[in-house]
Amino acid sequence: MSKVTTIILLGLLALSGTACGADSSGAKTSKRKDAAKAIAKKTEAKTDTTKPREVKLPKLVDLGANKCVPCKMMAPILDQLEKDFKGRMDVVVIDVWQNSAEGNKYKIRVIPTQIFYSPEGKELFRHEGFYSREDMLKKWKELGYDFEKGDQ
Repeated sequence: MSKVTTIILLGLLALSGTACGADSSGAKTSKRKDAAKAIAKKTEAKTDTTKPREVKLPKLVDLGANKCVPCKMMAPILDQLEKDFKGRMDVVVIDVWQNSAEGNKYKIRVIPTQIFYSPEGKELFRHEGFYSREDMLKKWKELGYDFEKGDQ
């Protein structure tokens, strides 16, 4: 028997079973429909490629304030790092004078403070004070992330 014939026969049996097998309340029909919906949902979830996969990246968190002199000096460096390594490193800048709860959350003592995180969210390194681009990239390299070569 060919696949097409088998599929047609199974379809006819399913239809006749639905019509003949349901009691007056339609309970069996309802259960079959629910089962079919559940299978369709599982299949849809497996084949849904429209949702972007969340990519975890190494992250640099800078905690400072817009009126702090060393923080102001770091602002263009952090902006450039964010542009240069977009899609390879997340750069997050938090103004702790405007949002003191964040400073408490990260347990900082002085500003600016830079915290380096692995893609899994593990703190790898913490630095307090001004930190040059060269020094940050050197530290990332020591931690195993050579952004200048494109390796991660």
